[in-house]
Amino acid sequence: MRLIPAFIVVIFLLSSCSSTKHIASGKDEFGRLKLLSEYEVPFNKEFQNTVIGGLSGIDYDSANQVYYIISDDRSERNPARYYKAKIISNDSKIDSVEFIETTLLKNMEGNFYPGPAQDIYHTPDPEAIRFNASNNSLVWSSEGERIVTSDRVVLEDPTITEINDKGIYTDTFVLPPQLPMSALNQGPRRNSVFEGLSFADNYKTLFVNVEEPLYNDGSRAGLNDATGLIRILKFDVTSKKPVAQYGYRIDPVAYPPAPEGAFVFNGAPDILSVNANDLLVIERSFSTGRPGCTIKIYMADLTSAENIQDVNSLVGKNVKLVQKKLLLNMDDLHIYIDNIEGVCFGPTLSNGHRT
Repeated sequence: MRLIPAFIVVIFLLSSCSSTKHIASGKDEFGRLKLLSEYEVPFNKEFQNTVIGGLSGIDYDSANQVYYIISDDRSERNPARYYKAKIISNDSKIDSVEFIETTLLKNMEGNFYPGPAQDIYHTPDPEAIRFNASNNSLVWSSEGERIVTSDRVVLEDPTITEINDKGIYTDTFVLPPQLPMSALNQGPRRNSVFEGLSFADNYKTLFVNVEEPLYNDGSRAGLNDATGLIRILKFDVTSKKPVAQYGYRIDPVAYPPAPEGAFVFNGAPDILSVNANDLLVIERSFSTGRPGCTIKIYMADLTSAENIQDVNSLVGKNVKLVQKKLLLNMDDLHIYIDNIEGVCFGPTLSNGHRT
């Protein structure tokens, strides 16, 4: 699921059964999701001496009408980077996608991030990116690294980093005590940590999700297994400190693998804030032997969820979880869906509905 060079953009029309605002509750309501269009960037397309591929997080700067798109290339093909792009579209379809700038990310020391061949202990694994319109900065997440074998142990903690529009490091968010990498069966699983970011409350809050359950929170998703619990973290943007965590139950794996016993997976590759307490959550299920992925989009309500920030293990705990409601199973679109990694709001359509 890594470094897929082909990039498909899918735009959805978000509309409610009545209006897009519910006056009494002050919440955005979405009654349905409608597929508008898709666009494919050619395989192995090059831009400014880089290969466009492994595109993961995406966000939209409405004032300048540009998108920020991060690559999850771990500085293997080219240095860790994000792109600025124009997605030219109308009310019914995407006309074209134009990449306009490549920005290489820099670490705390002001250097480009090394690849695993140069320094595997300090190699980033970029996954998500969000634009902060209040100060024209960006935040991006890295999943870190966890390799535990008989002859080598590599532990690199996941990070959430703030940068300026030149890719230069400015600050780091404080890591909660449950999230450092460990050689023991606790903490994050490899390649399953900070997959999604989303600002909320006028950029005062940052929500971050863990893609799969932590070791100490139980097992990964399986067939007919609805026990998988991931964490959604809430940060105060000013202090860069975590203020809450919430448990979210992911679905079982959608289909059995072929052959039996082969690799299966379900997790959350991105989230998107609708308001202070509601998030769109993307769930992605993959089963060996089945083409493409099953992508489900949920509305998640954090209002009554219990703050589990001081709970180190969810195994055997009876906590109030995030409530979720299915908005769309993309299997119902009856088109081939590959790997979905990012979601953002785009331009508002002429009918007033959001993309």
